Amino acid sequence: MPLNANNDNQQKKKWLSTGYGRYSTLGFTMIAVILLGVFGGQWLDKHFALKIPIFTASCTIIALIFALYYLIKEVTRK
Repeated sequence: MPLNANNDNQQKKKWLSTGYGRYSTLGFTMIAVILLGVFGGQWLDKHFALKIPIFTASCTIIALIFALYYLIKEVTRK
């Protein structure tokens, strides 16, 4: 392995351990969890043929709670 490749790996590990790598994925993770809740709730509403989107609203709220919990957990972690 070339000497530069080893140095690049060390720089990547240093970048990930400084917090930038950890925090850069928070937004994408939150969006994914919320969208999963929205689309899952819409699918349940269609599956049960409901006129009022009860599952969409409840699954979205639950997904928001999980996303905020994950955000707080990651930000307060040392």
